[in-house]
Amino acid sequence: MRGGVTIFTGGRKRARIVALLAVILLLDQGTKLLVDHTIPLHHSIPVVEGWVDLTHVRNTGAAFGLMASGRRALASYLLIAFSLVAVGFVIHLLRRLSERDTGLILSLTFILAGALGNLVDRLFYGEVIDFVDVYWNAWHWPAFNVADSFITIGAVLCFWCLMRTKGRDPFAPVRAGR
Repeated sequence: MRGGVTIFTGGRKRARIVALLAVILLLDQGTKLLVDHTIPLHHSIPVVEGWVDLTHVRNTGAAFGLMASGRRALASYLLIAFSLVAVGFVIHLLRRLSERDTGLILSLTFILAGALGNLVDRLFYGEVIDFVDVYWNAWHWPAFNVADSFITIGAVLCFWCLMRTKGRDPFAPVRAGR
C-alpha cells in the first residue's frame, strides 16, 4: 500500500510498531479490566437494544470457544504455545517487510497486538475475557473483545494488501535500497 499509510516510513518502523502495539494493548487490557471490575460474570448491559450488549464472559478455548470443553489445563497450555508460535511468526514477517509496505505492517501489527492481548489474559487468568455480544433475536455471534477485533481487522487488511502486491513478494528478505 504505497503512499497510503505513512506511519511506518522514515526509518522508524520498529519504534512505531512498538508504539502502536502499546496503544492497542492498553486499550484491550483497559477495556477487559473495566469489564472485569464493573460487570458481574454472565451479566449484560444493553448498548443497542436488541443488537449489542456488553456481556462479561470468559473463554477458556480458542476463537469462538473452540476447545473450551474437555481437558482445560491441556487446552490452556496448547493455546499458550500456539499463541507464542503465532506471535513469533508475525514478528518474523514484520521484520522482513520494507518500510514501504505500510499496509502490511499495519495489518500485521494489528494481528500481533490482538494475539498479545489475548495471550496476556491466558497467562494471567487462564482464560480470555470477552464482552461484546452482538445478536439478533435468539441468534448470538460468539462474544469477542478489542483484541479479537484487531485480529479480524488485521486479517482482512492483510488479505487486501496481499491481493494488491501484483505478484511481488513483500516478505522477500529486505535488501539495501528496497
